[in-house]
Amino acid sequence: MDYQHRANAVGDCLLSYTKDESGWKVCKKSNDVIVSWRPSTEFPGNVYKGESVVKGSPEKVWECLKPVPNGLRVKWDNNVKKFELVEQVTENITVCRTVTPSAAMGIIAPRDFVDVILVKQYDDGTITSNATHVSHPSCPPQSGYVRGFNHPCGCICVPISGEPNKTQLFSFFQTDLGGFLPRSVVDSFFPSSMVEFYSNLAKAVKSLKDH
Repeated sequence: MDYQHRANAVGDCLLSYTKDESGWKVCKKSNDVIVSWRPSTEFPGNVYKGESVVKGSPEKVWECLKPVPNGLRVKWDNNVKKFELVEQVTENITVCRTVTPSAAMGIIAPRDFVDVILVKQYDDGTITSNATHVSHPSCPPQSGYVRGFNHPCGCICVPISGEPNKTQLFSFFQTDLGGFLPRSVVDSFFPSSMVEFYSNLAKAVKSLKDH
């Protein structure tokens, strides 16, 4: 599998999501977080977009978000139980396995995901993580976990001009959870968990500042 080509394609895809305003419908608003959705063109489900301004510089926000083993994200993100490096493809491209805990009062069983992830920085200071599902010979499905599939997803940290201690953060989730879940469970899970994601991230960034 050409991991580099797949990673670069997902980077372009996520950037296009931020620029294309058409078709998004707001499904949840809470504490300055707006979650919208539209039908996915990748699979028979939805792509969800979160947007909010986080109090913290892009560097601090990124420190909490960056997709690395033993990083901060497993500590604050309730939907990330374990994060493992499977292969370092290039300096900025990795293949990783993410394990998620059971959710929705146990209706959603523990899952694992294998993704190629591109970390990309743009000239204006924007920092992004871009991920999509891949197969990898050293990471077949494992007992005890339902294998899910992430379609183009990730986070985009955008500096705000004149506001060095604030970051506009876009997040995109486009996940086939696998298994046999009622659509209603999936549709209610993502908007709520994305609001919680922003709330927990804000606390994690604030705690970084205090040290």
